[in-house]
Amino acid sequence: MINNLISFFGANSKFHLLKIFIIFGLAGSLSVLLSNPLLNMVSIENYISNKFLYWFIRLILIFPIYQFVLIIVSLVFGEFGYFKKFFIKFINYFKIN
Repeated sequence: MINNLISFFGANSKFHLLKIFIIFGLAGSLSVLLSNPLLNMVSIENYISNKFLYWFIRLILIFPIYQFVLIIVSLVFGEFGYFKKFFIKFINYFKIN
């Protein structure tokens, strides 16, 4: 099963796979933590009183934050080359032709 995960993620070894999982986990946690201060900066609660709408906007905001945090965390761990393809895919998604 570990070998299947290694080939699926394109990892070089078990240690590299562990490093990839740690980077994904840290980036996800940091993006969730950073979304709240960003929403507080724009004082979104003054405009939206519905909690469902607030959480919906927060979830939408988390996705782009995640992409940038993923690049920063991958730079810290020395895995920028591996995670660059995820970032390029995200940027190309919003590319206007």
